[in-house]
Amino acid sequence: MSHKFKTKEIAMKLDRKKHWETVYETKSPDQVSWTQESPKTSLEFIHSFGLNKSAKIIDIGGGDSKLVDYLLDEGFENVTVLDISAKSLEKAKGRLGEKANKVNWIVSDITEFEPNMTFDVWHDRATFHFLTTPEQITKYIKTARKSVNGFLTIGTFSKNGPEKCSGLEIKQYNEDELTLKLKNGFDKIKCVTEDHLTPFDTTQNFLFCSFKRQLN
Repeated sequence: MSHKFKTKEIAMKLDRKKHWETVYETKSPDQVSWTQESPKTSLEFIHSFGLNKSAKIIDIGGGDSKLVDYLLDEGFENVTVLDISAKSLEKAKGRLGEKANKVNWIVSDITEFEPNMTFDVWHDRATFHFLTTPEQITKYIKTARKSVNGFLTIGTFSKNGPEKCSGLEIKQYNEDELTLKLKNGFDKIKCVTEDHLTPFDTTQNFLFCSFKRQLN
């Protein structure tokens, strides 16, 4: 990798982090489109895997999502939440109070994440679609393959969804495209599409897919 390209890549990562820190510092949950009171589809996928309560679950780009609240309330004991924004995790910790001590919080850009453990479930709602270069996508999948020994579920904007989110370009997917991206390491279980109703009373069409890690 050339020095010039490396410098540009570092600058892009810093810009991404600054963007998301600013979003979470200046906006409340009812001012961002991804907010949902109940992460129904995510929970349905996680329940479908038939896990015990000691299963290790990581929420990629979880921010201040309420998925962690629901998982803790259901008795899951090994939950990790990763986000590029420290401010987003601070918000989640503040909401959870003492329960936050039961969670492993990680501040990291997903393309720089170096897991030191494996996970039974890798959950991602609306992080993967922000990765728009082949290099970013390759790093993400490599990390997932390295750290997932059970199941992976990803939610992205569908081909009928928005082309941008939070002012940033995203990459839309259909079922075949997402399956193809993950074929070296993961077997598709099922996919669904759904409309997410934003706090602004607009809809965003999502594609959600679940996969099982190929252990060969």
